[in-house]
Amino acid sequence: MREVTYRYRDPLDVVWLDAAARIGLRIERSDDCYASTDGAGTLFIGSAAHLDADDCLSQMIFHELCHSLIEGPESFDRPDWDLDNESDRDLGREYACLRLQAALAATHGLRQVFAPTTDHRAFYDALPADPFSPRTDPSSVLALRGAARVGRPPWGPHLAHALVATQRIAEAVGTAAVSAPELLWSRFEAPIPPHPTGLEGAFADQGRCGDCAWQRLRGPGKAVPRCEQGAGVRVEVEWGGCARWEPEPSCLECGACCREAYGAVEVSARDPFVRLHPDLLTKRPRGYEIRREGERCAALEVQPPQEAKKAEEADKAGPSYMCVVYEDRPRTCRDFTRGSEHCLTARRRVGHSR
Repeated sequence: MREVTYRYRDPLDVVWLDAAARIGLRIERSDDCYASTDGAGTLFIGSAAHLDADDCLSQMIFHELCHSLIEGPESFDRPDWDLDNESDRDLGREYACLRLQAALAATHGLRQVFAPTTDHRAFYDALPADPFSPRTDPSSVLALRGAARVGRPPWGPHLAHALVATQRIAEAVGTAAVSAPELLWSRFEAPIPPHPTGLEGAFADQGRCGDCAWQRLRGPGKAVPRCEQGAGVRVEVEWGGCARWEPEPSCLECGACCREAYGAVEVSARDPFVRLHPDLLTKRPRGYEIRREGERCAALEVQPPQEAKKAEEADKAGPSYMCVVYEDRPRTCRDFTRGSEHCLTARRRVGHSR
């Protein structure tokens, strides 16, 4: 009798089970749930007998990892990422997960192959070519925060490697699936080519590098166009923008640097601000700091969203931010420039930029 030495496993399962393990999740199949985490390192996925024909283990793992990206690394210690699955309380966070899932999958031609199979599929299918649009939508803000975590531990580089491996499998199988349109593999699309900078290619046609908020003329040596998003890599102003292209941000619509992006504004004892606005200062061993009100600077005035021109745009208009001491702002604030590396860091932290 033949001795069985090896066993077969679906290649996608191998890829995503390995990725999950490297990220810190143990996968177990269950007859008691569709997908659930116990907050102690185990992700339970429904057994095959309880799933639909278009469900697959790899997509479900990917979807749950997108949830973890939205909720942050601390969510691994909370059952079900600390989300309420019984009500609409966290619907916006579910939408953020779907935006991120669409964005990450689209880069690799997997937006339809790795589409969710939950009751929220209609939202996913209705997303525009750029899943993060409109940027002022609260779920887009959350999704962008999640996107900024992709390369960080515990997800990076394992999630990216799994997506690349899945793309390669899809490229190999997709051609053969042309004659079988009922197969998910037939929904594989051409991956989005990377930008010349090495950053992600754009989801849709948009502006040029020369029009991007993150293009700056600077050295070393002779000042040439360089990209803050690409760690200073040189660009050509006529190149089409990458997936991180943005128009020049409006400080009044952003306010990231004065909000939770940075926890303190240091003020020198010799700064005129000390004499002009002592009520806004807190004494420190060396100089002063501007007081905080919650997560924002005490000098930041937040205006609620203006009434939208159209009812359907009401949830897409963001608040505005104004510094009430702008003309007298301290040196620390004067040295902070729009479009700089620090500006980009601040916008990433609050979910305005990738």
